[in-house]
Amino acid sequence: MEALQIANSLPMWIACGVAVVLVIVQALIFIKKAIDAAPHVGVTKEQVNKAIKSSALTSIGPSIVVLSGMLSLLVTVGGPMGWMRLSFIGSVMFESIAAGIGTGAVGVQLGVDELTPLALTMAVWTMILGSVGWIIFSTFAADKMDKIQNKLAGSNPAGLTIISTGAIIGVFAAMCGQKLVMVDKTALATVLGGICMFAMMTLTKNEKFAKLREWNLTIAMLVAVVLTAII
Repeated sequence: MEALQIANSLPMWIACGVAVVLVIVQALIFIKKAIDAAPHVGVTKEQVNKAIKSSALTSIGPSIVVLSGMLSLLVTVGGPMGWMRLSFIGSVMFESIAAGIGTGAVGVQLGVDELTPLALTMAVWTMILGSVGWIIFSTFAADKMDKIQNKLAGSNPAGLTIISTGAIIGVFAAMCGQKLVMVDKTALATVLGGICMFAMMTLTKNEKFAKLREWNLTIAMLVAVVLTAII
């Protein structure tokens, strides 16, 4: 049996489908727990509904980008694995690089040479094992992060906000920096995305366009992608 026949076989769809269902169930549990906890922390039902709506709309842009990445994985590691991996991790770049490293270990260049069953196996194992470290760290460190934050910030509540904001800025700065140094269309997309986001944020400060605020990220990403493709 050829590699892609194995990758798109019914057993693979079933195995990967179970994992995706697990993610969906986990998300529903988190939503239910958050809704149940809201009244205890002073969050109203209207605020909860607004947060759910904003989160759903904001996720559209990144989801489209992930979907476009899944299309590239369809022809390399098959539909089921691409579907499962991007439902779990959502990092198109990581999955593509990991798959390429795995197939390269057995002398198959991903997207160029014909995929063999051994190369497919190596790609799948590399993609999975490469992300195990994140899962292990999250499992053992998640419950300790509050203590670390409180220790760093001391008794100053504003300190926690500064630390969290600084961490987010640092993460996104590092991600954007990696793209900018390439000086190619990737850098162009990053710059255009930043310009579009700034324009959207400036525009939606006007109360006439306030309803568009929840769409800022989605619009900025789509416009940047389209302009980059055109240029």
